[in-house]
Amino acid sequence: MSTTTPHSTSLTRPASPAASPGRTEAAGTDAPPTDRLVVERGRWISNWQPENPRFWNGPGRLTARRNLVWSVFCEFLGFAVWQLWSVTVVFLPAAGFDLSSSQQFLLVSLPPLVGATMRIPYSFTVAMFGGRNWTVISGLLLLMPTVAMSIALANPETPVWVLYLIAATAGFGGGNFASSMANITFFYPAREKGQALGINAAGGNLGVAVAQLTVPIAVTLFAFGTFGPNLSAAGLMWIPLILLASWGAWRYMDNLTHAKNDVRGTLAALREKHLWISAVIYIGTFGSFMGFGSVFPTLISIQFPDFSSFQVLGAALSLAFLGPLVGSLARPYGGRLADRVGGARVTVLCFAAMAAVTVVVVSTLGWSSFWLYLGLFLLLFTITGVANGSSYRMIPLVFRLSVPAGDRVGHERKASAALGFIGAIGGFGGFAIPQVLNASNELTGSFEAAFWCFAAAYVGFAFLTWAVYMRPGTIFASARV
Repeated sequence: MSTTTPHSTSLTRPASPAASPGRTEAAGTDAPPTDRLVVERGRWISNWQPENPRFWNGPGRLTARRNLVWSVFCEFLGFAVWQLWSVTVVFLPAAGFDLSSSQQFLLVSLPPLVGATMRIPYSFTVAMFGGRNWTVISGLLLLMPTVAMSIALANPETPVWVLYLIAATAGFGGGNFASSMANITFFYPAREKGQALGINAAGGNLGVAVAQLTVPIAVTLFAFGTFGPNLSAAGLMWIPLILLASWGAWRYMDNLTHAKNDVRGTLAALREKHLWISAVIYIGTFGSFMGFGSVFPTLISIQFPDFSSFQVLGAALSLAFLGPLVGSLARPYGGRLADRVGGARVTVLCFAAMAAVTVVVVSTLGWSSFWLYLGLFLLLFTITGVANGSSYRMIPLVFRLSVPAGDRVGHERKASAALGFIGAIGGFGGFAIPQVLNASNELTGSFEAAFWCFAAAYVGFAFLTWAVYMRPGTIFASARV
């Protein structure tokens, strides 16, 4: 049972639960009810108590699950839009766009750059506007890059600076991760946060794979007899889904009055050296996933043009989507392995494996074997997915061990604030990898130098993780961080 008033799209947070006109239950009592929700105007829940077993097993769990389902859907679309240009850029030459290799690499680099940057302000929006309200707003913002893409790509004479601007707006989809994760963490009790956040993250990451699978099919299947791919379909196909997700968030999600921005915790976290160390490590894990995910279709089209796509019943099918797919599916296993043997150990082994696979990639480029190339990259994506899960799992434990017991802010608040910044900084790897590959190609005429740089970087990341979190004699090693 819940007490509600007619739905409202107002972004105004109720001033206080006691003074809110929509509150009709538990009048004259100090304790909020535990067997029902107290829902104010605009779907603001004022008695959310996830740590209370009676409340959680009553209205709490079902409400949290409903919010999680729509959060996953909206975040999934955010990641899909974030990566639209990674696969669409491959079709631009066939559609009449005269772009240099550098311009194509910049088009796939801009969304990760903007997305990583937007994650920082997005992490504060849930407390400012409400989780349900901001999910609606951030969902509707995805119409900007999709509608603009469908219009601009219909004309091959569109200036390249316009394409850059539109590609940059696709970064809004990357920011959705921060606000979505911040919102869901308020809904779940501490013992179930990890699983809920893992589902939320995995559902979002799958958007990369689905975009790279479906966009080639759409732009070729709906060409309608034209001489080239119908690139407008790359943007148009997502608009109905975005509208559905935004409507669903407005209709079925909730705001929580107790969701607050922890400014003091954020400022304190920024002064912790382990925030920056963890962020560097996350550049190597999540940044690799995003960077290679963005550039993989372009790499295939340049090095193996005959395998860039396969015709299936008149539609183009690219195998590039398999990389982000296996990386997304592997992420939860990284967290589970970290729980069993320690996140630092798993992360170090992953970095060592990533370095080894990268060396094999560069050593076999001269063989011109597409299937070997694809297999090695699928292995690389799988390892980055495992490393994503293990390195992310390390963060709360690192702060628990490094923050003194008498700290006035506390390790939980610092870790919570740090997660948003670490996720944002790690995302910049999605910009760096395509740019390093482009620089290598421009300067040497091949990608070999870039892959050697990546291999060396992974060795460096492995050493950093070992030296700080695994080296014998440290509190982190004894606690198997």
